[in-house]
Amino acid sequence: MKPGRDGQPAKTVDEYLAALPAGQRAVLEHLRAAIRAAAPEAEELISYRIPTYKYHGSLVHFAAFRDHCSLIVVSRPILEKFASDLEGYRASGTTIRFTAEHPLPPTIVDAIVRARVEENEARAERRS
Repeated sequence: MKPGRDGQPAKTVDEYLAALPAGQRAVLEHLRAAIRAAAPEAEELISYRIPTYKYHGSLVHFAAFRDHCSLIVVSRPILEKFASDLEGYRASGTTIRFTAEHPLPPTIVDAIVRARVEENEARAERRS
């Protein structure tokens, strides 16, 4: 998790990304674009000091660390559903780890985020 440029926690996703090294920034900008394309109605914010997307509740998060980046999909069943597509990546719990040199393909991100949207919509409908 990175601070904003002034050493304080980032208040926006743009600030979060601006504080990253170029390689991580580029891969996470592509990830951000894929998430936004798959879930255009999702709210983008910083929560727990990392970029977060909400749509009928928590949708996905991403973060940069010293040696890797992570996509947190929030749902074990979704991660398990896409396990075969994630061979070659470290995935456990609800987190997929990847690097700037081996980023997640946009098609996988799209499928995961759309599945999360469907999951959250179904949960919201059940609660209504």
